[in-house]
Amino acid sequence: MDLKGKTALVTGATGGLGRAIAKALADRGATLVLSSRKADELERLAAELPGEHRVAVSDLAEPGAALALVASAGDLDVLVANAGLPGSGKLDDLTSTDVERALRVNLEAPMLMANALLPGMLERGEGHFVMVGSLSGLAPTARQSVYNGTKFGLRGFTLALREDLRGTGVSASLVAPGFVRDAGMFADSGAQTPTGMGTATPEQVSAAVVEAIEKDRGEASVAPFRQVQAAKFAGRHPELAGRLSNKAAVKAGDEVARGQADKR
Repeated sequence: MDLKGKTALVTGATGGLGRAIAKALADRGATLVLSSRKADELERLAAELPGEHRVAVSDLAEPGAALALVASAGDLDVLVANAGLPGSGKLDDLTSTDVERALRVNLEAPMLMANALLPGMLERGEGHFVMVGSLSGLAPTARQSVYNGTKFGLRGFTLALREDLRGTGVSASLVAPGFVRDAGMFADSGAQTPTGMGTATPEQVSAAVVEAIEKDRGEASVAPFRQVQAAKFAGRHPELAGRLSNKAAVKAGDEVARGQADKR
């Protein structure tokens, strides 16, 4: 799909990844509907980008917010479901509200928005869904049961939806970052990146989003090679990987959970 002249909704637009994605899409000529919970930051972001863009303040953790957002956005050619909540920590340390909010933002909202937008895209014979997942959708990690669950679910939904849409002119892609420096939930937690794993940049993630749309890529893992291979190994051999890394993973997971406690 050529992004020039297309209209794209970007959720979580005022976070570090959202800003990079919004800039990359605007630079390709797309008109954006920028959404997050932060009205002032949305207005500033819209003013900074080339072109004319709209803002839509929405808290996707609230019941009904996802459908209200797409209804207010109007006809869309692209959805970039980037908003996310961490849900980090041991399950018994989370409240039922914490779990509900993570499920709603990370999994329910992208599914509901895609469901609402799909008929119009199919009628027009063109459209693209980009779901921003995570390498946590490939491999289980200590202290991340809720987050892993949402990202495993998002990956399955996106790739299955892609199969349903073959030949229609509409498509779906998953962009899965690993550790991202200076942006994203892991960076916001203040936790240290595991030794030797490396990081990606927000610009690499945004470039993967653009490529997914323009070249119809099914799935892109955005992380250094070693990190991607480690996630794939853990996904194929979760019991072995867990035994090998449990102590270090628990320590890192606790650090991340503490840093994300106010973001659930």
